[in-house]
Amino acid sequence: MSKPSSLQDITERERAILVSVEQDAVMKPYAVEELTALAETAGADVVGEFHQRRDTPDPRTYLGPGKTLELHAGVLDTRADLVIVDGELTPAQARNLEEAVKCKVIDRTQLILDIFGQRAQTREGKVQVSLAQLTYLLPRLGNLYTKFERQQGGIGVRGGAGETKLETDRRKVRDDIKDLEAQLGEIRVARQQQRAQRKKLPFPTAALVGYTSAGKSTLHDTLSGSGVYADPKLFATLDPTTRRVVLPDGWAILLTDTVGFVRNLPTHLVAAFRATLEETIEADFLIHVVDVSHPFMEPQQEAVIEVLDQLGVGEKPIITVYNKADLVDDAYMLRNLVADTPDSVYISAKTGEGIPSLIDLIVSTMESLLSEVHLVLPYNKSDLVAQCYEYGRVAQVEYQEDGIHVHARITGEITGRVERYRVEAVEG
Repeated sequence: MSKPSSLQDITERERAILVSVEQDAVMKPYAVEELTALAETAGADVVGEFHQRRDTPDPRTYLGPGKTLELHAGVLDTRADLVIVDGELTPAQARNLEEAVKCKVIDRTQLILDIFGQRAQTREGKVQVSLAQLTYLLPRLGNLYTKFERQQGGIGVRGGAGETKLETDRRKVRDDIKDLEAQLGEIRVARQQQRAQRKKLPFPTAALVGYTSAGKSTLHDTLSGSGVYADPKLFATLDPTTRRVVLPDGWAILLTDTVGFVRNLPTHLVAAFRATLEETIEADFLIHVVDVSHPFMEPQQEAVIEVLDQLGVGEKPIITVYNKADLVDDAYMLRNLVADTPDSVYISAKTGEGIPSLIDLIVSTMESLLSEVHLVLPYNKSDLVAQCYEYGRVAQVEYQEDGIHVHARITGEITGRVERYRVEAVEG
Protein backbone atom coordinates (compact mmCIF):
# COMPACT_ATOMS: atom_id res chain seq x y z
CA MET A 1 0.00 0.00 0.00
CA SER A 2 1.30 3.45 -0.77
CA LYS A 3 2.01 5.65 2.24
CA PRO A 4 0.49 9.09 2.68
CA SER A 5 2.76 11.57 0.99
CA SER A 6 4.97 14.05 2.75
CA LEU A 7 5.34 17.62 1.59
CA GLN A 8 8.96 16.73 0.98
CA ASP A 9 7.72 14.91 -2.11
CA ILE A 10 6.01 17.98 -3.56
CA THR A 11 7.95 19.91 -6.16
CA GLU A 12 5.38 22.69 -6.63
CA ARG A 13 3.67 24.63 -3.88
CA GLU A 14 -0.02 23.90 -3.61
CA ARG A 15 -2.65 26.64 -3.65
CA ALA A 16 -4.65 26.37 -0.44
CA ILE A 17 -7.91 27.78 0.88
CA LEU A 18 -8.27 27.88 4.66
CA VAL A 19 -11.57 26.96 6.30
CA SER A 20 -12.56 27.40 9.95
CA VAL A 21 -15.61 27.30 12.16
CA GLU A 22 -15.33 29.40 15.31
CA GLN A 23 -17.82 29.78 18.13
CA ASP A 24 -16.03 32.88 19.41
CA ALA A 25 -15.52 35.63 16.83
CA VAL A 26 -12.67 37.06 18.93
CA MET A 27 -10.65 33.91 18.20
CA LYS A 28 -11.00 34.21 14.43
CA PRO A 29 -7.87 36.34 13.81
CA TYR A 30 -5.81 33.98 15.97
CA ALA A 31 -7.15 30.89 14.20
CA VAL A 32 -6.47 32.47 10.80
CA GLU A 33 -2.95 33.53 11.71
CA GLU A 34 -2.00 30.14 13.13
CA LEU A 35 -3.51 28.08 10.32
CA THR A 36 -1.81 30.34 7.77
CA ALA A 37 1.53 29.82 9.49
CA LEU A 38 0.99 26.04 9.56
CA ALA A 39 0.03 25.98 5.86
CA GLU A 40 3.05 28.06 4.85
CA THR A 41 5.35 25.96 7.00
CA ALA A 42 4.01 22.90 5.19
CA GLY A 43 4.79 24.46 1.82
CA ALA A 44 1.41 25.76 0.62
CA ASP A 45 0.45 29.20 -0.67
CA VAL A 46 -2.73 30.53 0.94
CA VAL A 47 -5.03 31.93 -1.75
CA GLY A 48 -8.28 32.28 0.19
CA GLU A 49 -10.04 32.03 3.56
CA PHE A 50 -13.56 30.93 4.48
CA HIS A 51 -14.92 31.25 7.99
CA GLN A 52 -18.22 30.51 9.64
CA ARG A 53 -19.33 31.42 13.14
CA ARG A 54 -21.44 28.69 14.67
CA ASP A 55 -21.57 26.71 17.92
CA THR A 56 -20.53 23.40 16.34
CA PRO A 57 -19.38 22.33 12.87
CA ASP A 58 -21.98 20.85 10.53
CA PRO A 59 -21.95 17.05 11.14
CA ARG A 60 -22.14 16.35 7.41
CA THR A 61 -19.79 18.80 5.70
CA TYR A 62 -18.20 20.77 8.58
CA LEU A 63 -19.41 24.05 7.01
CA GLY A 64 -23.11 24.72 6.63
CA PRO A 65 -24.70 24.06 3.22
CA GLY A 66 -24.64 27.69 2.10
CA LYS A 67 -21.04 28.22 3.12
CA THR A 68 -20.07 24.97 1.41
CA LEU A 69 -21.47 26.31 -1.88
CA GLU A 70 -19.49 29.53 -1.37
CA LEU A 71 -16.36 27.47 -0.76
CA HIS A 72 -16.89 25.56 -4.01
CA ALA A 73 -17.14 28.85 -5.89
CA GLY A 74 -14.00 30.07 -4.13
CA VAL A 75 -12.09 26.96 -5.17
CA LEU A 76 -13.03 27.55 -8.79
CA ASP A 77 -12.27 31.27 -8.62
CA THR A 78 -8.81 30.90 -7.04
CA ARG A 79 -7.91 27.66 -8.85
CA ALA A 80 -7.11 26.16 -5.48
CA ASP A 81 -6.03 22.54 -5.39
CA LEU A 82 -6.24 22.14 -1.61
CA VAL A 83 -8.69 23.01 1.19
CA ILE A 84 -7.30 23.00 4.74
CA VAL A 85 -9.82 22.76 7.57
CA ASP A 86 -8.90 24.14 11.01
CA GLY A 87 -10.28 21.17 12.93
CA GLU A 88 -10.28 17.38 12.86
CA LEU A 89 -12.72 16.04 10.29
CA THR A 90 -14.55 12.77 10.67
CA PRO A 91 -14.07 10.42 7.71
CA ALA A 92 -17.64 11.23 6.58
CA GLN A 93 -17.13 14.99 6.83
CA ALA A 94 -13.91 14.77 4.84
CA ARG A 95 -15.56 12.68 2.13
CA ASN A 96 -18.69 14.82 1.89
CA LEU A 97 -16.86 18.14 1.85
CA GLU A 98 -14.44 16.93 -0.79
CA GLU A 99 -17.28 15.76 -3.00
CA ALA A 100 -19.07 19.09 -2.56
CA VAL A 101 -16.15 21.37 -3.40
CA LYS A 102 -14.49 19.07 -5.97
CA CYS A 103 -11.09 19.65 -4.40
CA LYS A 104 -8.72 17.78 -2.12
CA VAL A 105 -9.55 18.38 1.55
CA ILE A 106 -7.27 17.83 4.53
CA ASP A 107 -7.76 18.74 8.16
CA ARG A 108 -5.58 20.36 10.79
CA THR A 109 -4.30 17.01 12.07
CA GLN A 110 -3.13 15.91 8.61
CA LEU A 111 -1.41 19.24 8.14
CA ILE A 112 0.49 19.02 11.42
CA LEU A 113 1.38 15.38 10.79
CA ASP A 114 2.80 16.37 7.43
CA ILE A 115 4.93 19.12 8.97
CA PHE A 116 6.16 16.70 11.62
CA GLY A 117 7.02 14.26 8.85
CA GLN A 118 9.28 16.89 7.30
CA ARG A 119 10.88 17.91 10.57
CA ALA A 120 11.68 14.43 11.94
CA GLN A 121 15.40 13.76 11.61
CA THR A 122 16.23 11.01 14.10
CA ARG A 123 15.00 7.43 14.13
CA GLU A 124 12.94 8.22 17.20
CA GLY A 125 11.26 11.20 15.59
CA LYS A 126 10.51 9.31 12.39
CA VAL A 127 9.02 6.34 14.25
CA GLN A 128 6.81 8.61 16.35
CA VAL A 129 5.57 10.53 13.31
CA SER A 130 4.91 7.34 11.35
CA LEU A 131 2.90 5.89 14.22
CA ALA A 132 0.81 9.04 14.50
CA GLN A 133 0.21 9.10 10.73
CA LEU A 134 -0.87 5.46 10.54
CA THR A 135 -3.08 5.76 13.63
CA TYR A 136 -4.82 8.69 11.96
CA LEU A 137 -5.00 6.90 8.61
CA LEU A 138 -6.48 3.57 9.70
CA PRO A 139 -10.14 4.63 10.19
CA ARG A 140 -9.96 6.73 7.01
CA LEU A 141 -8.64 4.15 4.56
CA GLY A 142 -11.97 3.65 2.84
CA ASN A 143 -12.30 7.36 2.26
CA LEU A 144 -8.78 7.59 0.90
CA TYR A 145 -9.43 4.87 -1.68
CA THR A 146 -12.24 6.93 -3.19
CA LYS A 147 -9.78 9.82 -3.43
CA PHE A 148 -7.19 7.69 -5.20
CA GLU A 149 -9.54 7.30 -8.13
CA ARG A 150 -9.45 11.07 -8.72
CA GLN A 151 -6.05 12.38 -7.68
CA GLN A 152 -2.38 11.69 -7.22
CA GLY A 153 0.15 13.23 -4.83
CA GLY A 154 0.04 16.30 -2.69
CA ILE A 155 -0.39 16.93 1.02
CA GLY A 156 -1.70 14.02 3.06
CA VAL A 157 -2.30 11.39 0.38
CA ARG A 158 -0.53 9.70 -2.52
CA GLY A 159 -2.22 7.67 -5.25
CA GLY A 160 -2.71 3.95 -4.69
CA ALA A 161 -4.61 0.85 -5.71
CA GLY A 162 -8.36 0.32 -5.71
CA GLU A 163 -11.07 -1.16 -3.53
CA THR A 164 -9.97 -4.79 -3.89
CA LYS A 165 -6.94 -4.16 -1.71
CA LEU A 166 -8.74 -2.27 1.06
CA GLU A 167 -8.95 -5.07 3.63
CA THR A 168 -5.43 -6.25 2.84
CA ASP A 169 -4.13 -2.77 3.40
CA ARG A 170 -6.07 -2.39 6.64
CA ARG A 171 -4.32 -5.48 7.96
CA LYS A 172 -0.99 -4.13 6.71
CA VAL A 173 -1.54 -0.81 8.49
CA ARG A 174 -2.48 -2.60 11.73
CA ASP A 175 0.67 -4.72 11.46
CA ASP A 176 2.77 -1.61 10.80
CA ILE A 177 1.25 0.10 13.84
CA LYS A 178 2.14 -2.88 16.04
CA ASP A 179 5.68 -2.85 14.68
CA LEU A 180 6.07 0.88 15.29
CA GLU A 181 4.65 0.53 18.81
CA ALA A 182 7.25 -2.17 19.48
CA GLN A 183 10.01 0.10 18.19
CA LEU A 184 8.73 2.91 20.40
CA GLY A 185 8.82 0.53 23.34
CA GLU A 186 12.51 -0.06 22.65
CA ILE A 187 13.07 3.69 22.35
CA ARG A 188 11.28 4.28 25.65
CA VAL A 189 13.53 1.73 27.37
CA ALA A 190 16.61 3.41 25.90
CA ARG A 191 15.41 6.81 27.08
CA GLN A 192 14.74 5.45 30.54
CA GLN A 193 18.30 4.14 30.63
CA GLN A 194 19.62 7.54 29.53
CA ARG A 195 17.58 9.26 32.24
CA ALA A 196 18.83 6.75 34.82
CA GLN A 197 22.40 7.63 33.86
CA ARG A 198 21.63 11.34 34.09
CA LYS A 199 20.09 10.86 37.53
CA LYS A 200 23.47 9.64 38.72
CA LEU A 201 24.78 13.12 38.01
CA PRO A 202 24.46 15.68 40.82
CA PHE A 203 22.21 17.98 38.79
CA PRO A 204 18.49 18.72 38.98
CA THR A 205 16.68 18.50 35.64
CA ALA A 206 14.50 21.08 33.96
CA ALA A 207 12.47 20.94 30.74
CA LEU A 208 11.69 23.86 28.47
CA VAL A 209 8.05 23.77 27.41
CA GLY A 210 5.97 26.23 25.45
CA TYR A 211 4.05 27.07 22.34
CA THR A 212 5.84 26.43 19.08
CA SER A 213 8.02 29.41 18.05
CA ALA A 214 7.94 30.88 21.57
CA GLY A 215 11.75 30.83 21.58
CA LYS A 216 12.56 27.68 23.57
CA SER A 217 15.49 26.63 21.40
CA THR A 218 16.94 30.14 21.39
CA LEU A 219 16.74 30.25 25.19
CA HIS A 220 18.26 26.76 25.41
CA ASP A 221 21.15 27.96 23.28
CA THR A 222 21.53 31.18 25.28
CA LEU A 223 21.69 29.34 28.61
CA SER A 224 23.80 26.38 27.53
CA GLY A 225 25.73 27.61 24.51
CA SER A 226 24.69 24.36 22.85
CA GLY A 227 24.03 25.62 19.34
CA VAL A 228 20.62 23.92 19.24
CA TYR A 229 18.81 24.49 15.94
CA ALA A 230 16.56 27.53 16.34
CA ASP A 231 14.26 28.59 13.52
CA PRO A 232 11.20 30.86 13.40
CA LYS A 233 9.23 28.18 11.54
CA LEU A 234 6.72 26.13 13.48
CA PHE A 235 7.93 22.83 14.98
CA ALA A 236 11.55 23.51 14.07
CA THR A 237 12.63 21.23 16.94
CA LEU A 238 11.08 17.77 17.27
CA ASP A 239 13.74 15.77 19.06
CA PRO A 240 14.58 16.60 22.69
CA THR A 241 18.07 17.89 23.37
CA THR A 242 19.60 17.91 26.86
CA ARG A 243 22.56 20.08 27.83
CA ARG A 244 24.21 21.10 31.09
CA VAL A 245 23.76 24.71 32.18
CA VAL A 246 26.39 25.89 34.67
CA LEU A 247 25.11 28.39 37.23
CA PRO A 248 27.13 31.26 38.74
CA ASP A 249 27.81 29.47 42.05
CA GLY A 250 29.23 26.42 40.26
CA TRP A 251 26.11 24.30 40.54
CA ALA A 252 24.38 23.19 37.35
CA ILE A 253 21.14 21.87 35.89
CA LEU A 254 20.41 19.56 32.99
CA LEU A 255 18.13 21.49 30.64
CA THR A 256 16.05 19.73 27.97
CA ASP A 257 14.55 21.47 24.93
CA THR A 258 11.29 19.76 23.93
CA VAL A 259 8.81 19.79 21.04
CA GLY A 260 6.59 22.86 20.87
CA PHE A 261 2.84 22.71 21.44
CA VAL A 262 -0.03 24.23 19.48
CA ARG A 263 -3.71 24.87 20.04
CA ASN A 264 -5.73 21.67 19.68
CA LEU A 265 -2.61 19.52 19.46
CA PRO A 266 -3.80 16.26 17.83
CA THR A 267 -4.26 13.45 20.33
CA HIS A 268 -2.41 11.12 17.93
CA LEU A 269 0.70 13.27 18.38
CA VAL A 270 0.43 13.49 22.15
CA ALA A 271 0.17 9.69 22.29
CA ALA A 272 2.86 8.95 19.70
CA PHE A 273 5.31 11.48 21.15
CA ARG A 274 4.89 10.28 24.70
CA ALA A 275 8.42 8.81 24.68
CA THR A 276 9.75 12.27 23.89
CA LEU A 277 7.35 14.05 26.24
CA GLU A 278 8.47 11.79 29.07
CA GLU A 279 11.47 14.12 29.31
CA THR A 280 8.94 16.67 30.55
CA ILE A 281 7.32 14.14 32.86
CA GLU A 282 10.63 13.19 34.46
CA ALA A 283 11.95 16.74 34.91
CA ASP A 284 12.26 18.17 38.42
CA PHE A 285 10.74 21.45 37.26
CA LEU A 286 9.52 23.12 34.08
CA ILE A 287 10.39 26.38 32.37
CA HIS A 288 7.36 27.58 30.42
CA VAL A 289 8.50 29.91 27.64
CA VAL A 290 5.80 32.33 26.47
CA ASP A 291 5.97 34.71 23.49
CA VAL A 292 4.96 37.90 25.32
CA SER A 293 4.87 39.84 22.04
CA HIS A 294 2.15 37.64 20.54
CA PRO A 295 -1.32 39.24 20.40
CA PHE A 296 -2.87 35.95 21.50
CA MET A 297 -0.37 35.18 24.23
CA GLU A 298 -3.02 34.05 26.73
CA PRO A 299 -4.65 31.39 24.50
CA GLN A 300 -1.17 30.06 23.73
CA GLN A 301 -0.36 29.82 27.44
CA GLU A 302 -3.66 28.02 28.06
CA ALA A 303 -2.96 25.55 25.23
CA VAL A 304 0.39 24.63 26.78
CA ILE A 305 -1.09 24.22 30.26
CA GLU A 306 -3.80 21.98 28.76
CA VAL A 307 -1.19 19.63 27.27
CA LEU A 308 0.81 19.64 30.51
CA ASP A 309 -2.33 18.63 32.36
CA GLN A 310 -2.87 15.81 29.83
CA LEU A 311 0.62 14.59 30.65
CA GLY A 312 -0.05 14.81 34.38
CA VAL A 313 2.72 17.34 35.05
CA GLY A 314 0.64 20.46 35.62
CA GLU A 315 1.45 20.42 39.35
CA LYS A 316 5.23 20.46 38.90
CA PRO A 317 7.08 23.64 39.88
CA ILE A 318 6.90 25.95 36.86
CA ILE A 319 8.93 29.04 36.02
CA THR A 320 7.07 31.24 33.53
CA VAL A 321 9.42 33.05 31.15
CA TYR A 322 7.88 35.87 29.13
CA ASN A 323 10.22 35.87 26.16
CA LYS A 324 10.69 38.36 23.29
CA ALA A 325 10.42 41.34 25.65
CA ASP A 326 12.57 43.26 23.17
CA LEU A 327 9.54 43.31 20.85
CA VAL A 328 7.28 44.90 23.49
CA ASP A 329 7.32 48.67 23.99
CA ASP A 330 5.10 48.72 27.08
CA ALA A 331 7.50 48.14 29.99
CA TYR A 332 4.69 48.84 32.47
CA MET A 333 2.71 45.91 31.03
CA LEU A 334 5.72 43.61 31.35
CA ARG A 335 6.31 44.57 34.97
CA ASN A 336 2.63 44.10 35.84
CA LEU A 337 2.57 40.72 34.08
CA VAL A 338 5.49 39.47 36.16
CA ALA A 339 4.03 40.96 39.35
CA ASP A 340 0.76 39.09 38.74
CA THR A 341 2.39 35.76 37.82
CA PRO A 342 4.18 33.73 40.50
CA ASP A 343 7.73 32.62 39.69
CA SER A 344 7.95 34.57 36.46
CA VAL A 345 10.37 36.86 34.67
CA TYR A 346 10.45 38.70 31.36
CA ILE A 347 13.47 38.30 29.11
CA SER A 348 14.77 38.41 25.58
CA ALA A 349 16.58 35.18 24.76
CA LYS A 350 17.81 36.89 21.62
CA THR A 351 19.41 39.96 23.24
CA GLY A 352 20.12 38.53 26.69
CA GLU A 353 17.86 41.00 28.50
CA GLY A 354 16.61 39.54 31.79
CA ILE A 355 18.77 36.40 31.66
CA PRO A 356 20.46 37.15 35.04
CA SER A 357 17.01 37.44 36.65
CA LEU A 358 15.99 34.14 35.07
CA ILE A 359 19.12 32.43 36.41
CA ASP A 360 18.34 33.78 39.90
CA LEU A 361 14.84 32.33 39.59
CA ILE A 362 16.23 28.98 38.44
CA VAL A 363 18.56 28.90 41.44
CA SER A 364 15.75 29.72 43.89
CA THR A 365 13.52 27.08 42.29
CA MET A 366 16.29 24.49 42.58
CA GLU A 367 16.80 25.37 46.23
CA SER A 368 13.08 25.01 46.89
CA LEU A 369 13.38 21.39 45.77
CA LEU A 370 16.04 20.63 48.38
CA SER A 371 15.22 18.90 51.67
CA GLU A 372 16.80 20.12 54.91
CA VAL A 373 18.60 17.38 56.84
CA HIS A 374 20.65 17.06 60.02
CA LEU A 375 22.92 14.04 59.86
CA VAL A 376 25.39 12.21 62.07
CA LEU A 377 27.56 10.20 59.72
CA PRO A 378 29.99 7.45 60.81
CA TYR A 379 33.59 8.25 59.95
CA ASN A 380 33.68 5.23 57.62
CA LYS A 381 30.88 6.98 55.61
CA SER A 382 32.76 10.22 55.17
CA ASP A 383 32.24 9.97 51.41
CA LEU A 384 28.63 11.00 52.05
CA VAL A 385 29.85 14.41 53.17
CA ALA A 386 31.29 14.99 49.71
CA GLN A 387 28.01 13.82 48.18
CA CYS A 388 26.07 16.31 50.31
CA TYR A 389 28.24 19.06 48.85
CA GLU A 390 27.79 17.63 45.37
CA TYR A 391 24.03 17.11 45.58
CA GLY A 392 23.04 20.11 47.63
CA ARG A 393 23.99 23.00 49.87
CA VAL A 394 25.99 22.28 53.03
CA ALA A 395 25.49 24.79 55.84
CA GLN A 396 27.70 23.24 58.50
CA VAL A 397 30.04 20.29 59.09
CA GLU A 398 31.42 19.40 62.53
CA TYR A 399 33.70 16.46 63.35
CA GLN A 400 32.72 15.15 66.79
CA GLU A 401 33.36 12.00 68.79
CA ASP A 402 30.10 10.32 67.79
CA GLY A 403 30.54 11.09 64.11
CA ILE A 404 30.43 13.79 61.43
CA HIS A 405 27.56 16.22 62.09
CA VAL A 406 26.21 17.66 58.85
CA HIS A 407 23.52 20.31 58.38
CA ALA A 408 22.61 20.51 54.72
CA ARG A 409 19.86 20.91 52.13
CA ILE A 410 20.05 18.10 49.56
CA THR A 411 18.32 16.76 46.46
CA GLY A 412 15.96 13.81 46.46
CA GLU A 413 18.57 11.70 44.70
CA ILE A 414 20.77 11.52 47.79
CA THR A 415 18.10 11.69 50.48
CA GLY A 416 17.58 7.94 50.45
CA ARG A 417 21.31 7.28 50.87
CA VAL A 418 21.57 9.31 54.08
CA GLU A 419 18.13 8.72 55.59
CA ARG A 420 19.38 6.18 58.15
CA TYR A 421 21.83 8.78 59.54
CA ARG A 422 19.23 11.48 59.95
CA VAL A 423 18.70 13.03 63.40
CA GLU A 424 16.54 15.76 64.86
CA ALA A 425 17.95 19.27 64.76
CA VAL A 426 19.64 20.32 67.98
CA GLU A 427 18.38 23.65 69.33
CA GLY A 428 20.90 26.36 70.08
